[in-house]
Amino acid sequence: MEDIDAIAALQDPVRRRLYEYVAAQGREVGRNEAAEAAGVARTLAAHHLDRLAEAGLLESGSRRLTGRSGPGAGRPAKVYTRARAERSVSLPARDYRTAAELLAEAAEQAGLDAELCAAARRRGEALRGSAAPCGGLEQAVEMLAARGYEPHLEGAEGATGAAARVVRMRNCPFHAVAERFPPLVCGMNLALLEGLLGTDGPVHARMDARPGDCCVVVETSKNNGD
Repeated sequence: MEDIDAIAALQDPVRRRLYEYVAAQGREVGRNEAAEAAGVARTLAAHHLDRLAEAGLLESGSRRLTGRSGPGAGRPAKVYTRARAERSVSLPARDYRTAAELLAEAAEQAGLDAELCAAARRRGEALRGSAAPCGGLEQAVEMLAARGYEPHLEGAEGATGAAARVVRMRNCPFHAVAERFPPLVCGMNLALLEGLLGTDGPVHARMDARPGDCCVVVETSKNNGD
């Protein structure tokens, strides 16, 4: 019932807009910024943000948004980030996570990494269907967003000093199982995205784990522009 109550908190349209904005930023968000983004008054935003924190959908803290410290730096402001806990509802009750963890444990113990990756790559290709390989980073963002990865384009400094762009993902759809079996599940995830995006087009997926993000990034292949 706790998860149902938490998800029910998003029924209010203003509260949902605030939650979606905070979740999409991947960083702490203050009340003023959230209110402006949702197009509501700060007091109303504060009320809904606190309700989301009470429901366990957001985490709250405080810090000085000016970036300064000491006298004259101002009082710390309340800030919010998306909660790390997962929420899900299934009626009637189902327990797919336990099944996934048991299958992952068996695959790991049996050394079936290669077989799992091959199956994941085939599934990615099946999801892409008859479509051509992904044509660029913007298209990759659309494809990954449809799969729940919460992708965003990020600039990176290449070895030559030229600005390069990569697609990073704030959400891993397999996060709970990946935490217990990281090499197995992250390898599966990479293979799935290789099949989905294609390996002979202008973009490719590769491993680049970073705390808080999906372990896979997508970037422009060498000798190809975006």
